[in-house]
Amino acid sequence: MANSKKPILVVMAAGMGSRFGGLKQIEAVGPCGEAILDYSLYDARRAGFETVVFIIKHAIEDAFKASVGARAERAGFAVRYAYQELDLLPQGYAVPEGRAKPWGTAHAILSAADVIDAPFAVINADDYYGRVCFGLIYAYLCAEHPAKPHPWVMVGYLLGNTVSANGSVSRGVCVTDADGYLDTVTERTRIETFPGGIHYTEDGGAHWTTLPEQTVVSMNMWGFTPEFITEARSGFAAFLDKNLAVNPMKCEYYLPTVVTEALESGKAEVKVLTTPDKWYGITYREDKPELMAALRRMEEEGLYPAGGLF
Repeated sequence: MANSKKPILVVMAAGMGSRFGGLKQIEAVGPCGEAILDYSLYDARRAGFETVVFIIKHAIEDAFKASVGARAERAGFAVRYAYQELDLLPQGYAVPEGRAKPWGTAHAILSAADVIDAPFAVINADDYYGRVCFGLIYAYLCAEHPAKPHPWVMVGYLLGNTVSANGSVSRGVCVTDADGYLDTVTERTRIETFPGGIHYTEDGGAHWTTLPEQTVVSMNMWGFTPEFITEARSGFAAFLDKNLAVNPMKCEYYLPTVVTEALESGKAEVKVLTTPDKWYGITYREDKPELMAALRRMEEEGLYPAGGLF
């Protein structure tokens, strides 16, 4: 039967934006000082989402609540908060001395387990996703899915719509079957443009592999049932056992890791819904002028209201 609880929106906003060099979550980029996240909130509210969970750090709590949080409330959202901190680990594990990097996107969802009680969509705080995707994912999470595996969903983007001219980006490269369900998603942490197209490297640039512009990639816009938290929690200790010894300062527990394990065990199926929208972000400070120009252009075209979103 269809889900009895309305889907909620979960926003991962705990990262401090190390490459960008500032707090991207509240950086003013819109014509009236809007943050990127304000556009996601506007589009999500228009699509039907009524509850939002912000995953943040205590270190940015006051500034975040006073800006983005307050605007979300004005937009009509019921707002919940969760806090992704390094010491949120399974019993018997400790934070490696000197580690400052968060544990990754799957860990972010685990940190919000107590405030996620319905099917949920997940997005990054510092990506502009476009208008189409929120309607796609909300409708899927509301729909009837009688199949036995967990009926998860992902909104995929065309790689050529997601790259930055100013440096490398990290994307989940997807392979789907003939029916549009996800076979594999592989995190590529250094994808770059070059004069002949787009390529990635796994060995610091010694070797490169070309990727077609039409490759479907994940921008961390997922839709899950609450069972995702159970799957993520059950795999976290094994992830730590495998990775702490070899990469204690930087290993991350990614959403695609949990998804891949659930797919391989037959516990889940993931429908991939592709969107034609162009992604915008500020991975690097040099990306900001392009983003600001695009948002102003969208306002002039009537896609967003003049004079502010909320």
